[in-house]
Amino acid sequence: MQKTFTDQMGRAVIINFPPKRIVSVVPSQTELLFDLGLDTEIIGLTKFCIHPIEKFAERTKVGGTKKLNIDLIKDLEPDLIIGNKEENTQSDIEELAEYFPVWMSDIFTLDDAMKTIAQIGELVNRQPEASYLNHLISAGFNDLKTLALQNKIDKKVAYLIWRKPYMAAGKNTFIDDVLLSNGMMNIIHQDRYPEITLEELKTSNCELILLSSEPYPFSEKHIKEINEAIPNTKVMLVDGEMFSWYGSRLVKAVQYFFEFQKQIIDR
Repeated sequence: MQKTFTDQMGRAVIINFPPKRIVSVVPSQTELLFDLGLDTEIIGLTKFCIHPIEKFAERTKVGGTKKLNIDLIKDLEPDLIIGNKEENTQSDIEELAEYFPVWMSDIFTLDDAMKTIAQIGELVNRQPEASYLNHLISAGFNDLKTLALQNKIDKKVAYLIWRKPYMAAGKNTFIDDVLLSNGMMNIIHQDRYPEITLEELKTSNCELILLSSEPYPFSEKHIKEINEAIPNTKVMLVDGEMFSWYGSRLVKAVQYFFEFQKQIIDR
């Protein structure tokens, strides 16, 4: 039967329900779909949709999140495509929407992420599984917020996502909300992902600089590089998936952030 859903961009999406041929073009949402119990339904994903790895190897790769292989997706004849406003290119999505139902998420906060999990659960007929994931995420992050308050974690931080030029996660990002949930105040006040110099960081009263593992693969050598320029500020590597993947990865992120907070306290 046909059923109509409204995506997070306010678009009406009419699908044959439940969908049987799904293309997912956002890594965190692909992982979510597998964790909701879908398997044979997922016929296409991007080259970055690496979790779970054993499922990745078996599926057709339809390009990258920013540059989809439109012709290949057309050949797959999906009855549903699931994307994200920030992750995917507008022109790709608009072209695909001329041929197939495309449901888009638009996520800025943990609450948005849980809303997305619930809505995707409805979209693919997996409401109980989605509700259980949200129960775990809600309980876990409430505990993290309580722990951060109890331990008086109140760090001024910068979260770097790119190098040459340096770019940071600013306001109105999912990363900013995750930082706040763990007792950290983002010193970047611009929206989205502004460029920033080490000199600007040096004069910002930043107490801790976090170097993400993605999209730029920061490593130990970059800690040394930044410490030489800003010797009095702590610098540490962090798992970018835990800070920026907003699907079922958030369940795993809870334990990661318990350990992360311990590290912050020890520092």
